[in-house]
Amino acid sequence: MQFSEQWLRSMVNPALDTAQLGHALTMAGLEVEELTPVAPAFQRIVVAEIVEAARHPDADRLQVCKVNVGGEVLQIVCGAPNARAGLKAPCALVGAELPGINIKQAKVRGVESFGMMCSAKELGIATEANGILELPVDAPVGQDIREYLDLNDYTYTLKLTPNRADCLSILGIARDVVAMTGTPITTPAIQSAAITSQQVKTVELQAKDACPAYYGRAIEGVNAQAKTPDWMVRRLERSGIRSISALVDITNYVLLELGQPMHAFDLNLLQGDIQVRFAQAGEQLALLNDTEVTLKADDLVIADDNGPVALAGVMGGRPTSVTDATQAIFLESAFFTPDVMAGKARRLGLSTDSSYRFERGVDFGNTLNALERATALVLEICGGQAGTVTALTAQLPARKQVTLRHSYLLSILGIEISLAQVGQLLTQLGFAYTETDGVFEVSAPTFRFDIAREEDLIEEVARLHGYEHIPALTPVAPQSMLLAPEATRSKHWLRDVMVNQGYQEVVTYSFVDACWERDLYGNGQPITLKNPIASNLSVMRSGLWGGLLDALDYNLKRQQSRAMLFELGARFEKGTQGFVETLTLSGLVYGSVQPEQWAAETRVFDFYDAKAHVEALFAQPVRFVVEQHPALHPGQSARIYLGDKAIGWLGKLHPQWQQQYGLTSACYLFELDADAALATQVPAYAEVSKFLPVRRDLAVIVDQNTSAQTMIDAIISEQIPQLQMVKLFDVYHGKGVPENKKSLAFLVLMQDTCKTMVDEEVDTIVARILNNWSSNFAASLR
Repeated sequence: MQFSEQWLRSMVNPALDTAQLGHALTMAGLEVEELTPVAPAFQRIVVAEIVEAARHPDADRLQVCKVNVGGEVLQIVCGAPNARAGLKAPCALVGAELPGINIKQAKVRGVESFGMMCSAKELGIATEANGILELPVDAPVGQDIREYLDLNDYTYTLKLTPNRADCLSILGIARDVVAMTGTPITTPAIQSAAITSQQVKTVELQAKDACPAYYGRAIEGVNAQAKTPDWMVRRLERSGIRSISALVDITNYVLLELGQPMHAFDLNLLQGDIQVRFAQAGEQLALLNDTEVTLKADDLVIADDNGPVALAGVMGGRPTSVTDATQAIFLESAFFTPDVMAGKARRLGLSTDSSYRFERGVDFGNTLNALERATALVLEICGGQAGTVTALTAQLPARKQVTLRHSYLLSILGIEISLAQVGQLLTQLGFAYTETDGVFEVSAPTFRFDIAREEDLIEEVARLHGYEHIPALTPVAPQSMLLAPEATRSKHWLRDVMVNQGYQEVVTYSFVDACWERDLYGNGQPITLKNPIASNLSVMRSGLWGGLLDALDYNLKRQQSRAMLFELGARFEKGTQGFVETLTLSGLVYGSVQPEQWAAETRVFDFYDAKAHVEALFAQPVRFVVEQHPALHPGQSARIYLGDKAIGWLGKLHPQWQQQYGLTSACYLFELDADAALATQVPAYAEVSKFLPVRRDLAVIVDQNTSAQTMIDAIISEQIPQLQMVKLFDVYHGKGVPENKKSLAFLVLMQDTCKTMVDEEVDTIVARILNNWSSNFAASLR
């Protein structure tokens, strides 16, 4: 929000200089991002009138002018093409200092010159100029140009938070200055216009929930070619808005002054009645910016009998816009609900002052006043006859009372502030309230959409009391160590394990592209965002692989040949009772296992490297079962189980997605529920045997599709007391092994805590293992 200091001080003029006012605004939560003078420092420049202008005797492009500077006529040589007798313009006297120019008495081609006629560029108030700055004919000769053009002014640029839509106007900022300083406010006098025209436009309010208030008025006999007053042009330009025409400038002026977006239609170009309705899918509308948009069914429009004439709250249509030929207008002032307006302009690639305000909330209590204010300005500047106001209202947003407990306020702020002080601050804010036994029941005005709960009121009291007046005290309290449950590990531990294995942590967006959900997770109905910040960030993620692959792609394009990335974040799914958020650990490996070096042969990551990284996260054994996943290679994809519970996935990226991301090497991914990895078992004592263990290596031939893990689980389920370990150490295909068969070699480790095991005991256990495998898997000893 950019505005002129003088414009603000015309409503409220506190006893603060420019810098102090900027500091006060910032400390009250309205951060002053930039404070700049409207013109550089200069002096000895006055309003002057060219009395005579004659061609220079030795230069065709120069003129010798006689210039009245107020009580004195000076001879000045001027090269501006628009210099002429009778013109009033700024004149820099001898001794004046302009940006980069010192004015001295000089001879120009042999003719004495005692000053310089100035352009807007030379004054530093414009970037380009085609000649000297032409002033109105009634400009007082001899007056200091800084006073005449109000150049002793500054522009403030506020960086507002989204909740402070009320400060997107001079009136809103003035209210906050009043609340901060207690200075009286002078608001523009607004009176109902005299009705001198019988012209009335019928309006049909079809979308009452989207537009609960609509006011319109016909004004006939306007002069669309009237000149916008200089004071209005200056205020608009210093607020970052270019002057266009008187009628358009007036609507922009009221928008800045009162915060109410408005629009003026050419009354004679409207066909029939006006309807406020939702668009029909596929309707076309040519906008003021010369673009044509295709509307959707949720776009709110202002329409006549021929179709849409404006995109409500965003931009008017070109066919019914006011021009220099306009003789009658229909002036519109309405309230459109923020929920309906949110995201509409962004979806169409538009950004307007109107949509910016309607999306955040406009004061619906000031809508009619804005229409009357704009009407008065039109009649004053452009003339005309005003008709009766067409007023349509429905159910406006309810302004519920908010409770503020004095005791809770003190506990949050940590300072002493009396009930009387709190009441005074609420009064300065314009809030109505009642107080009983330290409990305030507060009703916020219609321009404060952001006041919805007790914490909002506490924030208001804190900022007006002054954040700088709240001391930063070190808290004093008894402290004790909290018990850390032994069966749970922290997220920091999980991060440490990943980093110690060589991974780097990344943080990606929780909202992602819908195509990621479809391709990587087969999720055709993801959780969609109502108001996404970008079209490629429109849904909530149900997994973290998309962000990791995007980060990998970003690094590969910057000549990084290997990557080990992980992310610990939330994924989101639709549950029976609403949305479910799950803390998830996801990882990715790509490229060589070790950075390039002379001491080791280069080897790229494989499935078992990623599998080992996953196993290192758990304090108890996990199982990997062959299952299919949309993102993973059909032959290298496994579901991760902890006990009987599926907790994640591990596998090689599907060749289709590998090709899509332009990956020249295999990429391995895993994803699992972080809570499963954080859970651990409380340590339990087990006797350490002092007798030597016995090892047997068993090689068996089984069917090609038999899982080694399943065979190991089958033996563990036997619960043989002396059995310490069963571990696969070799897989063989080839000579001596039948077709469609494979040889699996297992290490079997046995140990007794009471005695040394003898051959008969060992052979019994081995026979038991082989019998189990033979009956369950048709395994034969090789």
